[in-house]
Amino acid sequence: MAEEQAEQENVPAKNTNEQELDPIVTQAHGVQQQVKMEILKMIHSGESPFDIIYHIAKRLEDVSGEPGYAKYVEDQIRAVYGFALEHVKPMKDELHEVEERLKRIEKSYENPDFTEEEHIRIGFAINRHKKNIERLKVMIQKAEADHDDMTIVKN
Repeated sequence: MAEEQAEQENVPAKNTNEQELDPIVTQAHGVQQQVKMEILKMIHSGESPFDIIYHIAKRLEDVSGEPGYAKYVEDQIRAVYGFALEHVKPMKDELHEVEERLKRIEKSYENPDFTEEEHIRIGFAINRHKKNIERLKVMIQKAEADHDDMTIVKN
């Protein structure tokens, strides 16, 4: 009977077995709870605050549909906390990435398909990466000597 009335009014019929759900009840409370638990797990595991911030940024990137947000946050952490404030962890992360990139570039250099000019350019990139690695190592060594580890002081 409800279906016949709905057809006459051009309104889709509601299944009498279905309940109308309150929009508040249908919100994804589980997602927020999961993020909260992930943060606590990272804290209890002793992970770096920088890694926790990046993790949160990654989750925000996923839900906001804004690609590149987490990478932007990571770059800002390295610039401000690493190079400017000389915290060791962001600089070590940067060093690791540069070393990994150097390995890939050196592997590409061995490819005989590249022209002589391309090999020169790749060689230039290899030299720049090696200089950057040395610069980062010096910065890390200085930061380790001059600064205490980042700690949270409880009042």
